[in-house]
Amino acid sequence: MAILVDENTKLLIQGITGSFGGRHAQLSLDYGTLLVAGVTPGKGGQKFADTVPVFDTVFEAVAETGATVSAIFVPPPFAADAILEGVDAGLDLVVCITEGIPVIDMMRVRAAMAGSRTRLIGPNCPGLVTPGRGEGSHGGCRIGIAPGYIHRRGNVGVVSRSGTLTYEAVWQLTQAGLGQSTCVGIGGDPINGTSHLDCLKMFNDDPETEAIIMIGEIGGTAEEEAAAWAKDNCKKPIAGFIAGATAPPGRRMGHAGAIISGGKGTAEAKKAAMRDAGIFVSETPAQMGETLIAAMEQKA
Repeated sequence: MAILVDENTKLLIQGITGSFGGRHAQLSLDYGTLLVAGVTPGKGGQKFADTVPVFDTVFEAVAETGATVSAIFVPPPFAADAILEGVDAGLDLVVCITEGIPVIDMMRVRAAMAGSRTRLIGPNCPGLVTPGRGEGSHGGCRIGIAPGYIHRRGNVGVVSRSGTLTYEAVWQLTQAGLGQSTCVGIGGDPINGTSHLDCLKMFNDDPETEAIIMIGEIGGTAEEEAAAWAKDNCKKPIAGFIAGATAPPGRRMGHAGAIISGGKGTAEAKKAAMRDAGIFVSETPAQMGETLIAAMEQKA
């Protein structure tokens, strides 16, 4: 089953006529994603790749194509409005790839989304992939910027704040002969949509997902909250990794949300919470795959 998206998901891309959005739109098409529309204001009536219609608004694209998910490749000054346009159009899911959105803009987005039916992934995220069942896992759903070719269909769910570490975990799993159900990059900004806890709950309820890798970073308490929930509610084997163990307090590491402040959000505190929940903790990113295998063997 996977979570959030599958091979039947109808995708639209906001910013499809830009160089970055267009490049990844083509990669998603090549992967087999059901890309049904693009949106760029002022360019309605054009075609992307000779087959995908471009609309001026998300509302028009949804009405004409039945799209349920949007990927946003829009510059930071306009990205918050792009998210809210997807919310207003009643999309099930909005995936915001854009990095560098002002925090005040995301505060406005969060307030406006309260009570809406739309789920947000990101911003500043790599997106998500549900691998297909065909050769090279083509025929699945690739939304965002993840390299599709490293994925294989299987039973391991992956959730991560880091795009690069998502790819590393997926590659280790694939090399070990373990495919993935869905891989979700939730992004590393301090104000985002979907959390580790949200994904753990979905993976726990998904009958296809039999094991989970959860990758976090210093900063905030999201990983501790997810671990506390997993301790009481999730019986599936979980492996965890926390990036940023050597970052000094007060120094931002990579993502805007990866900063230790007020003594909270340290790597050691997060790893201790994971271990207390029965999660197997990988000490280095090179061991995430084998750590999950160890967790699976113990559960078995």
